[in-house]
Amino acid sequence: MAAQPATEGRTVTDAPGAGPLLAVEGLRVAATAAPGGPVPILDGVSLEVGRGECIGIVGESGSGKSLAMRAVAGLLPAGTAVTDGSVRIDGREVLDLSPRARHALRGRRVTLLMQDPFTMLHPQLTCGRQIADGLRDLDGEHTRRRAKKAVRADVERRLAEVGLSPDVADRYPHELSGGMRQRVAAAAALAGDPELLIADEPTTALDAANQRAVLDLLRGLQRSRRMGLVLITHDLRVAFSACDRVYVLYAGQVLEQGSSRDLESAPLHPYTAGLLASEPSVRERYAELPAVPGSVPAPGARGGGCPFADRCAHAAPVCRDAPMTLLAPDAPEGGEGRLSACVRLAEIRDGLAAPSARTPVGPGPAPSPEEPDRDAALVATAVDRTFASSAGDRAALRDVSLTVPRNTVVALVGESGSGKTTLARIAVGLETFDGGEVSVGGIALPRGRRPGTADRRRLAEQVQIVFQDPYSSLNPLRTVGATLREALAAASGGRGRVDPSAVDTLLAQVGLPAAYASRRPAALSGGERQRVALARALAARPRLLICDEAVAALDVSVQAQLLNLLVSLQRAEGFAVLFITHDLGVVRQIADRVAVMHRGRIVERGTAAEVLDAPRHPWTRRMIEALPEMAGPGPIL
Repeated sequence: MAAQPATEGRTVTDAPGAGPLLAVEGLRVAATAAPGGPVPILDGVSLEVGRGECIGIVGESGSGKSLAMRAVAGLLPAGTAVTDGSVRIDGREVLDLSPRARHALRGRRVTLLMQDPFTMLHPQLTCGRQIADGLRDLDGEHTRRRAKKAVRADVERRLAEVGLSPDVADRYPHELSGGMRQRVAAAAALAGDPELLIADEPTTALDAANQRAVLDLLRGLQRSRRMGLVLITHDLRVAFSACDRVYVLYAGQVLEQGSSRDLESAPLHPYTAGLLASEPSVRERYAELPAVPGSVPAPGARGGGCPFADRCAHAAPVCRDAPMTLLAPDAPEGGEGRLSACVRLAEIRDGLAAPSARTPVGPGPAPSPEEPDRDAALVATAVDRTFASSAGDRAALRDVSLTVPRNTVVALVGESGSGKTTLARIAVGLETFDGGEVSVGGIALPRGRRPGTADRRRLAEQVQIVFQDPYSSLNPLRTVGATLREALAAASGGRGRVDPSAVDTLLAQVGLPAAYASRRPAALSGGERQRVALARALAARPRLLICDEAVAALDVSVQAQLLNLLVSLQRAEGFAVLFITHDLGVVRQIADRVAVMHRGRIVERGTAAEVLDAPRHPWTRRMIEALPEMAGPGPIL
């Protein structure tokens, strides 16, 4: 943990219950190890959380959402420090506490629930042991002083609280589904009975049904315990459905705050309106998603005035010159606690209605019937795949048949662990299958073994894959240009020298300037890295592109940019796409056909309109019914 310097002039109130549970005022955090002196990252963030209240913190990556809450919990990364401001929990200033006192605060009064439960759960310890490690007696002593039987009973009670059976205590994290792991992580985080829970993107990687279950769980626990809950998310549907109030952060500053209902129905800052417009809908497909151009400026590259000015269509000279201040809007939309930092709000308010920026389009011509076709990009027929382990065999795929016709986008949806990625890995030759037949671009894949070297080269000319995490798919030591040159050379069979202009052409195709060829992945944003991954895949000019949750971890505005790009490229190049996702809004926006997987089987298929508008299978209906609801009546669809 970075050292927390004392700040003069703080008002310390030790009387508990005198005000909000959490009060953050003027919080400033800087990168202290930067060359040339400290670089501001958070610039005067203020927010409050009441007892029994849930607040949401939304914004793109790089906005400072997680950093602000890590400062509250005393878990700032090395090389950063609080330089000003106040953080009070139950009236008590915590920034001046010693490291030991702040450590004692975590788990007892404040605890964090992270996005990936694997980062919170030890893979070699049982789930019960990890929950027990956080339990304390009424007098605050650790559970090691209590009888094993009493500890076990308490662990089982905590598991029941999060909707899990007692036998989960004896299982290891890898033996659970993603949703179950998140529930165990929640039980472990709440074992110390904290007053404030900070949940950092707890539902990002989950399908709609598990997402809804985790949100209901957190809200139920928060209300029953009268606990404060901070939900950090880039998913506006999640924030509006789960939170009482929402703070919109951008480049280390709060641009807008207010009740969920107010922000959703009438955004009072262009940034909030832009995020809302970028959100895909499950009910309508749009000609193009209105993406917010550009990206969040890096610390040290932020000018004066409004930090969003360089990306804002409404920006005027006053936006860059006037000091940024949160003010109560003089308008009917200005409810209690409603604040906006837009200095031109009175002039542009009428143009901030997000839905008006989107143009719905019809479903288009119905795709040809899904039938085995020798010329299809992918044909899987009665495919089976079983994984053997010491815990018992697990059938990942059961009698799966799927066709991806030429020039067609097929979405494959389903819960985590349903077999979607297994099928994708089989199609690109990274996984074997036990039964059935698989043909990619007319190449029949061997059953029971992976393709040989020559067949892998032929297969790579037909199919390429883009994974969810561009960090793991791009070599951090190689420049973008070197990565793309390698892909172009492989596509040509290693014959001859790659024309340097071919790299520039690939970059231009995915909307990146030629200068990016000299950069390494660490110098790019998440969306830019995913564009590079897409460019590398397209270097082979494949007949089939597989996108495995390729936009799941991206901010809503960056997601819109990538979806628009992929749709335009697919139409121009005519390749087929197998798009694996758990986001039904993305399915509506991009897919011609949809196949729904559940427990290793395809349980429903049809056009996007047929599956989303009139689902037939109970699992499909459950996914749609589990979509987050708005602050007001009806779902955000």
